[in-house]
Amino acid sequence: MAFEKHMSVLANLPCWQGQIMAEPLTGGITNVNYKVRDGDLSYVVRLGEDIPVHGVMRFNELAASKAAAAIGLSPAVHHHEQGVLVIEFVEGKTLGEEDVQQQAMLERVLPVIKTCHRDVPNQLRGPILTFWVFHILRDYAQTVNEGNSAHKAMIPSLMAVSDKLENAVGSIDLVFSHNDLLPANFIDAGDKIWLIDWDYAGFNSPLFDLGGLASNNGLSEGQEKWLLENYFELPLTEQLWHSYIAMKAASLQRETMWSMVSELHSEIEFDFTAYTAENLDRLQGALAELGLSL
Repeated sequence: MAFEKHMSVLANLPCWQGQIMAEPLTGGITNVNYKVRDGDLSYVVRLGEDIPVHGVMRFNELAASKAAAAIGLSPAVHHHEQGVLVIEFVEGKTLGEEDVQQQAMLERVLPVIKTCHRDVPNQLRGPILTFWVFHILRDYAQTVNEGNSAHKAMIPSLMAVSDKLENAVGSIDLVFSHNDLLPANFIDAGDKIWLIDWDYAGFNSPLFDLGGLASNNGLSEGQEKWLLENYFELPLTEQLWHSYIAMKAASLQRETMWSMVSELHSEIEFDFTAYTAENLDRLQGALAELGLSL
């Protein structure tokens, strides 16, 4: 039933030049996505309303998508209306963890992140969200409690850890971050790396994107240190390393609690229970580096 409804929405969008052909794109766990062919051109259509429990607001995603496209970081926006975002389809390989783990690929990905942080703000228009992970964790805790989640008993220990991580991160610089650096959000088109999916974009510490990149892609400690030294273009200090490790753990806690909330509220067909368990294991490992545990 949902497929027929989606196809009706797609067919009636005013941006097409003729009759379209559409097929579902798998892998997304926030939106429903379709690849649409309109004559000789192809597009990705992202279907999704605001998701307040996750802080996803479509005005913010649209502004970030347009700004990233303006500097050639992300595909151009072709059309938008309530609940619908149409962007140009780019040919290329969607990256996996094993791709990002390759040093040669990591050296191509890092400049993309720096460009996002440095240059996207120059193109942003209108109100833009801030993505502060510790506020998000506190809000997720309330949502889990109110939803009578199976994970409710873990909330006190999770929030005690969150307080310690926020203190360990300390003061921050502020940049415009992507905040969802899963490997599948990078597309290797051969001559360039595209960065897509701006649902969670907002002003944040650069350490969140760097920590998220490392934790989402299983980077080694040596690669993490390389990442920090080449991002900041300075020798790595003990203080920066400590702040980074704390923020990496916070990014994993956010992914874990995001999944807990999604177990309660998402209508996407995905095994969020297994995803929660997977990220809990990763979180325990990151906390161990700081001498913490749940």
